[in-house]
Amino acid sequence: MVRAYSQEHTYKHPWERVTAASWRKFADPESKSTLSHILEVDTLSRKLDHSSGKLYTSRAITIHAPGPWFVRKIVGQDICHCIESTVVDAKSRSMQIATRNISLDKFIEVEEKIRYDPHPENPKGWTVCSQETSIRIKPFSALASMAEKVEQRCVDKFQHNSVKGREVMERICNFLEAESTGISL
Repeated sequence: MVRAYSQEHTYKHPWERVTAASWRKFADPESKSTLSHILEVDTLSRKLDHSSGKLYTSRAITIHAPGPWFVRKIVGQDICHCIESTVVDAKSRSMQIATRNISLDKFIEVEEKIRYDPHPENPKGWTVCSQETSIRIKPFSALASMAEKVEQRCVDKFQHNSVKGREVMERICNFLEAESTGISL
């Protein structure tokens, strides 16, 4: 069984500011306590395609393993390694992020897709963030007998972390706005 959810959020900030905040989200010292599930982020590659103007980036992200404590006990791991692939198209003003786990994949598959685009009602001032997440417990893993409950607990945790991520993004956007107008916070 697969648990999937999607959500949308409108940032009352222009696309350029929101995408800049997205790059700073994990590196911001004030975000460490809010995003405490993120342990480490390392850039693996960054390539600018000069013909298309697109930026391609891959990052390795280490997090506390998703789900309830008993899942971490069963799988014998407290951390999970993920790969994040990002494509930024400045010409069309689109940023797409896809993240998936590369460890614990014998037990669980998690895929998250986030997209930042100018809001159709106010393309110069607002940005819409669309997020889709799917969580699947592998049928023959040690977690299969309780798959539905584990998947739901994972969804709950991901939704909780999404709220925290939006709070961090809003704070960074406000900081960038103040910085661009010469106001100190």
